Amino acid sequence: MNREQLEKIRTGGGFIAALDQSGGSTPQALRRYGIPDDAYSTDAEMFDEVHEMRTRIITSPSFDGTRVIGTILFENTMDRQIGGRPSADYLWNVKGSVPFLKIDAGLSTSADGAQTMKPIPNLAGLLDRAADNGIFGTKMRSFIQLPGAGMRTVVEQQFSVARQVLEAGLVPIVEIEIDIHSPRKSEAEDLLRQEIREQVDTLDADHRVMLKLTLPDSDNLYRPLVEHPNVLRVLALSGGYSREEADQRLARNNGVIASFSRALLEGLTAQQSAEDFDRTLNASIASIAAASST
Repeated sequence: MNREQLEKIRTGGGFIAALDQSGGSTPQALRRYGIPDDAYSTDAEMFDEVHEMRTRIITSPSFDGTRVIGTILFENTMDRQIGGRPSADYLWNVKGSVPFLKIDAGLSTSADGAQTMKPIPNLAGLLDRAADNGIFGTKMRSFIQLPGAGMRTVVEQQFSVARQVLEAGLVPIVEIEIDIHSPRKSEAEDLLRQEIREQVDTLDADHRVMLKLTLPDSDNLYRPLVEHPNVLRVLALSGGYSREEADQRLARNNGVIASFSRALLEGLTAQQSAEDFDRTLNASIASIAAASST
């Protein structure tokens, strides 16, 4: 494990950018960016378009490691280059942003109010490749609509994979999203905090995980997890909130930093001039970094 990267993630005052849209979410991300579905006809062309978008973001002067302390990549992005260098290498050695890798293969069908992860093909091989590429940690996402038995299954699965990631020498980001439209959102958040606490209490003393959670209805709900010795950092996902609302909610949760995707990219389009693009991205990064500093 890179100790300099570990210290940056542990103490850095910025946030972690989520640039990890995968096959299922890429078309929507491209539409918001101003690239319609008919601009590409194959998956390969689609991934070329999204890599161009990500390259424009990462190479922007506004995208700097003092505010964007980490960046989550999709596997396809890890395997490509930015500025003539492997993507993870460019992020760390040029931008000073710690690289993470999304490793999940998407969500299973909803059961008992939740969606677990689909099986991850050749997880051990993927973790080896990530380490070889200079990746610091991983991210895997599950989704909860309602509290109940499905939530416990999700948490148990997440920490089972997290332990495999830890054994591979990487730091896992456990992402458990609660639907912001759930009629029982607050109840689900209370129970999720309890379930996660039970899991982190069982980790070895030298193991550190990161948590990526939906912004809660009760401010500082996750403070006990922020302060837990086995939790390196607690991150907030925007979850469909606008950037303005996500920033406001985040600022009220002390010690939690952002890991936004949609909210980070809000207002960016392929049609913008370089000047307008950088100005818009800089404003977005500045507001998210400020909300993450409380």
